[in-house]
Amino acid sequence: MKWILKVLIGSRAHGLNTEQSDYDYRGVFIQPTEEILSLGGKVKTTHWIEGKELDKSGRIEDDTAWEIGHFLQMATQCNPTILEVFSAPVVNSTGEGLELRSLFSYFLDAKKIATSFIGYGHNQRKKLLEDKDDKPNKFASAYLRVLIQAEELLNTGNMRVDMRDHKHYDTLLDIRNNKLSHGEIIDICIIYEDLIRKAETKCKFTQSIDKINEFLVNIRKSYWNI
Repeated sequence: MKWILKVLIGSRAHGLNTEQSDYDYRGVFIQPTEEILSLGGKVKTTHWIEGKELDKSGRIEDDTAWEIGHFLQMATQCNPTILEVFSAPVVNSTGEGLELRSLFSYFLDAKKIATSFIGYGHNQRKKLLEDKDDKPNKFASAYLRVLIQAEELLNTGNMRVDMRDHKHYDTLLDIRNNKLSHGEIIDICIIYEDLIRKAETKCKFTQSIDKINEFLVNIRKSYWNI
């Protein structure tokens, strides 16, 4: 297994962290082609390490990485968690990792972005209303943030990760600090859902599966054995 990309995500990448916030990382790795094609070979799609101690302050590190083929497949569905990897701050990268990030525009599809991001937001809303893990502010913040990302992505082609210069940054901070009611949060998010649907109808993104597959095939050829 060879890591080709590792990025910082979560509250520290979004500019919504506190001193106690954990460090969350996401990455992409390659499994040797020989292992995948061998008799009985299995593709390891995910690598996950949670709760590694980071420093004396007690902050922890959460690492999740995806095998390149699995990552690319999810990216073609415009999964918001996956698309963030293309724009999040780079911690470590090989040449292949940087080339992967340069392919971002080939994955974009307006309908899939609207569906995936709004669906992710609704999932966060469900957790908010259920008071999951006793962390409603975390899910409420993610609910609005992902809708902000979708609206801007559809209008500009850029995937925002750092929220600090966005007009609703203070609103996100208020949500994280429990200063807004559930109703106020949902009202703002409904407005953003409408903006996303309007932007979807005007957006002209076209996915290029051939370009993505060409990249994957070249990776498989280059990494027959590691």
